[in-house]
Amino acid sequence: MPPKPVNSELKNFWKLGNEELNTQYFDITRGGDLMIKEGNYQYNVVELIKKYGSPLEIVVPSIIESRLKNIIDYFNAYIKLLDYKGKFFYHYPMKVNQNKEYVLPLISEGANLETSSANELWIIKRLWEQEKFNSKIRVLCNGPKTQKYLSLIDELDRKGVIISPVIEEERELEFFKKYPGEVGIRVDLSVKVKSHWDKRFNHFGFPEEELLKIGKIRNLAILHYHISSQIESLDGITAPIKRAMYIYKKLKEKNPQLDTINIGGGAGVPYEKRKMYTTKSLINKVVKTFKSEADKLGIKHPNIICEWGRFAVAPAQVSIFKVISQKEIEGSTQAKAWYMLDGSFINDLKDTWAIKQKWHVTPANNLNDKKLKHVWLSGSSCDSDDIYTNGGHILMPKLEEGYDQYVAVFDTGAYQDSLASHHCLLSSPAKIILHNGAVTVARKRESPEEVGKLFGW
Repeated sequence: MPPKPVNSELKNFWKLGNEELNTQYFDITRGGDLMIKEGNYQYNVVELIKKYGSPLEIVVPSIIESRLKNIIDYFNAYIKLLDYKGKFFYHYPMKVNQNKEYVLPLISEGANLETSSANELWIIKRLWEQEKFNSKIRVLCNGPKTQKYLSLIDELDRKGVIISPVIEEERELEFFKKYPGEVGIRVDLSVKVKSHWDKRFNHFGFPEEELLKIGKIRNLAILHYHISSQIESLDGITAPIKRAMYIYKKLKEKNPQLDTINIGGGAGVPYEKRKMYTTKSLINKVVKTFKSEADKLGIKHPNIICEWGRFAVAPAQVSIFKVISQKEIEGSTQAKAWYMLDGSFINDLKDTWAIKQKWHVTPANNLNDKKLKHVWLSGSSCDSDDIYTNGGHILMPKLEEGYDQYVAVFDTGAYQDSLASHHCLLSSPAKIILHNGAVTVARKRESPEEVGKLFGW
């Protein structure tokens, strides 16, 4: 007789197994442990913790590959379905996560790359010299250009890399007047949308009026903008496209070789597990908007570039912590106790502290426990900001004497590694990779000696 499936109500309660919420990769074992699915392979998270310890970061490259494949396939499908005449190119912005276990799976599924610094471009140089990718891969270079960055762009262009620097300001415009390859230019669109990053003033790119006064730009091929991050609605995605198409038409009058618009990043991840737009509806809307605006303006359909990095990689990592103690809270109407963890939000999940990021948090074991408690979580650094309250409370099983309780934080694959620190000289979590049914250690748990060396000891 086949084993009885886990109650679907239990998965719904913890918002697992839902494609619209990016949790289709997670399930619950009959014993109440969190399970990660990789195709037909499956991994019991509690067994991984017992073997590799906590805190622990778990990365699943197949999730990255699957999400990128969906992006590329949907764009190509809607381009064909809507009779759109331009091409689509995906560029992964390396600042989102520069770790090899993220970058290489993306390249394997057809991603081009985007860099924001000389050191990120150094990784491109290393991959190129090791012949890790073919000669057709395209590289965009954004961000302020230091002399080291400019020199490396020039070097890689001479070596045959298809590398397109994106001009951010006057100094760069002057430098790239003699550049033999294609260039892009960034515009600071006069459009604001509802999102995480909605600053009134933006120091990146040229204001619209200033850009249109420049005139002829040598080898200009790409108009680029980045409107925001974690855009909450489809209108927030399409409004900038409409404005960019107008600027594109005006710019193309003096730069007929211009043929591409890079819409940057911004596609949102449902961190709080409330429904947003789907990949399918997002891409359908993007291609339709490009087509309708181009036809309305009477211009050739431009090629489309997107840099949806967070969208591609955030769901590929889950961070696991152990509850090491609890402290009752007097006088709170939201939470009954602090659960102290063996890791640190301010170190390991920096956005919790930096931008008040809300996460999807569940138990990693005892998911079938009916004795739940409203709690707040506390990191193990000596800092009053090293906490997570979810703006209210987190549901966790009541602690039982003699039994360990583990906590899972989802969607931690974007930005958290590159922003991580060592406040209170805490060690970074160990990191493991789940691939083809096997487990590989990507980063061992740091010893006190290794952390001390970072600070000169």
